[in-house]
Amino acid sequence: MFDNQLTQPDDFYQALLDAHAGLSLAASHALNARLVLIMANQVGDMTLLRAALAAARADAPEGNEP
Repeated sequence: MFDNQLTQPDDFYQALLDAHAGLSLAASHALNARLVLIMANQVGDMTLLRAALAAARADAPEGNEP
């Protein structure tokens, strides 16, 4: 559904891992929440954001685990 727009996906993934290095689980979750909101603001299009949410949710396991 989504084409890869990253010109350097491995570099982004490493930068994401580096951003989380040394953080507690709670701090890591908070970083992810802030990052999602910052990126959503950059995308700006609600239709695209809903499609991205649906695509991400499609692979999420059901359950009550955190």
